[in-house]
Amino acid sequence: MIISSQRKEHILKALKLITVKKSAKHNRERQVLMGLIELYLKTGKPIGSHTLKEFRFEELSSATIRNYFSNLEKEGYLSQQHSSGGRIPTTQAFRLYAQEHSTTQQTSEAYQHELQKLRDKETHELASYLQEAAETLSHLAECAVFLSAPRFDQDYINQIKIVEIDHTRCLCIILTSIGLIQTEIMPLDKRMSTFSLKRMERYFQWRLNRIHQSPSSIDINTPDNLTEEEKNLAQLFYNEIMVRYIVSYSNFTDEDIYRTGFSKLLAYPEMQDVSKLTHCLSLFENVPSMRLLLKECSKKETLKFWIGEDLDFLSVGPQECSVVTVPYYANKQCVGAIGLLGPIRLPYRHLFGLLHNFSENISEAITRSIYKFKITFRQPQRGTISTQPDKPCFLGESSLMLIEHNGT
Repeated sequence: MIISSQRKEHILKALKLITVKKSAKHNRERQVLMGLIELYLKTGKPIGSHTLKEFRFEELSSATIRNYFSNLEKEGYLSQQHSSGGRIPTTQAFRLYAQEHSTTQQTSEAYQHELQKLRDKETHELASYLQEAAETLSHLAECAVFLSAPRFDQDYINQIKIVEIDHTRCLCIILTSIGLIQTEIMPLDKRMSTFSLKRMERYFQWRLNRIHQSPSSIDINTPDNLTEEEKNLAQLFYNEIMVRYIVSYSNFTDEDIYRTGFSKLLAYPEMQDVSKLTHCLSLFENVPSMRLLLKECSKKETLKFWIGEDLDFLSVGPQECSVVTVPYYANKQCVGAIGLLGPIRLPYRHLFGLLHNFSENISEAITRSIYKFKITFRQPQRGTISTQPDKPCFLGESSLMLIEHNGT
């Protein structure tokens, strides 16, 4: 059968028209889906065709919207709990919504003041700064926050506190100049009084402050009222704490992880379901899983998100939550990542903009601080990164600073 050129032209035009119509219908369905998700994020309730029409699509009839709903349901983007009820987005729909807005950079002007305060800060206590920044982000995002951090050098121990747990154990709390907090459990032969522990703390502080003095001066300035038994125990504890700390400082195999804000999740209606809250908590308390997600983000150096079953590979049970992460930098080098943990129903577009701006602001502050205070930092299984190439700082050269500091 021979088809004339004129006939071919008519067929091609018809096919092109069909393609255009299908594309237009697909785009309209996508717009309806995005609109439904936006409304569902606001209300948390199933969305009916009439409600969506009033919200954004007055030019469409309710019947047309219901037809779109039916198609979207077949494609796996919507679900319907009851035959006469509205639709809710599936995790597949949220994933598409998140992908659509993953490059969003804008954030609310209401947050600019808090973000600017983080940007303007210059401090030697970078560990404390990151913890403070995590608290701020948790407040702004209304989510749990976790972040990974490098190990900052030029650090020294400021204080050692001691708290009795029971008659066989006590907890020693180590506070450093950069804001790190480390704990060690030490054994006891018998119960110690509060006064004994306070005297031992004074001994610790004396050792931290007087390390550079001569032996004769040390004998003269030994803290008063310290019994021989307390002195021997304090000296034993002090030496043990120093050894443990220097080993943990030198053997840096994993990023430090800071976590905060899990209680923020209680404000979400979804989290009134104890099983969902438990699933989120199991992930939040699983530091290796948190570290894995943050490492993946740092490796890709781009915003990443995991929604619902995307987190199943972590093997911490069925997931009723989502995670959004973004990298941050020091001197244009990726040094860690920040993560948000929340329910599946999250305002992803809003959070993406907030995270991008948060990362930019703390990256600027950290970069200024490491130059101003001449701080070097290390990442797991890597060498020291120095901000002054002509004056490299090695762990061995700073070991005295790490262990003890002359505070006088």
